Amino acid sequence: MHGHHLIALTLSVALVAGCRSERPLTAPIPLATADSSVEGTVVGDDRTAMEAAIDAGPSAPATGAEAPRAGAVALAPNAPDSYVVKRGDTLWGIAKVFLRDPWFWPEIWQVNQQIQNPHLIYPGDTLRLVYIDGQPRLTLQRGIMERGDSARVLPRIRSQPLEAAVTTIPYQTVAAFMSKPSVLANEQIKTAPYVFATRDSHVVISEGDTVYARGFSDPAEMGTHYNVIRVGDALRDPDDNRIVGYDGIFTGSGHVTRIGDPATLIMTESSRETEPGDKLFAGGVDVPLDFIPSPPKTRVNGRIMAVSDGVTVIGQYQVVVINRGARDGLAPGNVLAVLEVGGSVRDTVNHGYLGGMSRLGAKNVQLPNERTGTFMVFKTFDQISYGLIMEAKGIIRVADLVENP
Repeated sequence: MHGHHLIALTLSVALVAGCRSERPLTAPIPLATADSSVEGTVVGDDRTAMEAAIDAGPSAPATGAEAPRAGAVALAPNAPDSYVVKRGDTLWGIAKVFLRDPWFWPEIWQVNQQIQNPHLIYPGDTLRLVYIDGQPRLTLQRGIMERGDSARVLPRIRSQPLEAAVTTIPYQTVAAFMSKPSVLANEQIKTAPYVFATRDSHVVISEGDTVYARGFSDPAEMGTHYNVIRVGDALRDPDDNRIVGYDGIFTGSGHVTRIGDPATLIMTESSRETEPGDKLFAGGVDVPLDFIPSPPKTRVNGRIMAVSDGVTVIGQYQVVVINRGARDGLAPGNVLAVLEVGGSVRDTVNHGYLGGMSRLGAKNVQLPNERTGTFMVFKTFDQISYGLIMEAKGIIRVADLVENP
């Protein structure tokens, strides 16, 4: 999803208690009309219904025709009246504060056009839960209250943010994996620059050695840091045995000391032998993190193929790779449920009283799959996707299922 449609927290939203509804949401009510050059303009009695509700604070939903609809998106248990955004928060975490299912964010979040940069929130911003016409809504408040109930300061216009905007998922976790990917998609292998020679034909490269690289899509820049990744064994889809990627093996790292074709790098770290053909990946993140959580638009059924650090049991915020990608309809921000495959158990209950021989006829019964976590995609390729385990409510392992939440 494009960046200017995303992380929509500087805005008004429609939140409706209950379960998901197919009925369109109520149109957003603007906070007020403000001159963008004014910082803290005071208004008197000429206020919108939304402003009046903010001043009055939260109230119980109305009854009768104005009561929240059954079948609407559900609020989280004990959703607070207000929340102050803190440094280190993520959009997923904030959504979890107010929503039972954070991936319903696009259905309840509506942009308030009266606020500059309506898709971004920053540490220090305050989110307030209010009710308008019996319906709960979430508003962003960047101003302060003055002179009691008769006047208030309109939302402050940010000309230059003092803090970075909140990202959807933890930046550092994604950056660490993207710079040293443990699974390489075919697209990455084809487009990444590569080591093609070493100075003095060294067979084993160590710290301080010089390597030459080619294949940069843009000219290499002086001082840029690269991690060197070996293309390892083929990774096959467990469902149909097709090759969907390759193991990525970290061999070392270095930085550019001379630009050109070839570019020159000095190795600053070496964990194993670096060879011609090994790929270079820049540190940091080459994907936008300003998407919002959402369910896939198509039906997706896949499996976890690999985990970033090779652990047996996968926990929260660990990067995993699944065997479904863009061609299956996945996009960054899509959320999938993780399920443990139910085992098969022989039903011997009605055979135990008739002797051991009768147990031979007992049937195997397939137990249902059990939900163990939630997975969010942050990078898609044609046949695979990278993502994070956002919630782990049980044991998660490689080969577990992923499907629409």
